Amino acid sequence: MIYLFILFISLSSCTVAHQQNSISRNEPCKRVVLYYHDILFGGNDTANATSARATNGTGLGKFVLGMLVVFDDPITKDQHLHSTPVARAQGFYFYDMKTTYNAWFTYTLVFNSTEYKGTMNIMGADMMMEKTRDLSVVGGTGDFFMARGIATFQTDEVEGFKYFRLKMDIKLYECS
Repeated sequence: MIYLFILFISLSSCTVAHQQNSISRNEPCKRVVLYYHDILFGGNDTANATSARATNGTGLGKFVLGMLVVFDDPITKDQHLHSTPVARAQGFYFYDMKTTYNAWFTYTLVFNSTEYKGTMNIMGADMMMEKTRDLSVVGGTGDFFMARGIATFQTDEVEGFKYFRLKMDIKLYECS
């Protein structure tokens, strides 16, 4: 009988602990809206460029399959490229489909502003033809220590291959 009592108490404790540590999928514990600005180096704009091709496309299909771009892009709180950056996005993306424009991103947001300190790591598929797409927030440091959540991308501006701006609606569901 005493063994059943101990088993009951143990199972009850595990259930309560699990309920207290569960992640709310309804309400984020932190939400940040930021704008990502990418200016691709075109051969003569070294002063303004924030990204550069590390490899060219393969020639398979007409959607630059295989092109790899490395970047150090400014992140602002508004749509203006020349606003004071609140972070830098440092990482790469590559085009991974030959039938449409699609890229795979992996980068770190490096914050060093009065509002936030630390890093946030984001990765996933950017299906560019979709109005919105979700990438995973897979960790971080400082104010974003061990963060988990979703960064919803929305294309805000495109100027050919030279410049694009993304609106990032970042919702964290696991915060420190």
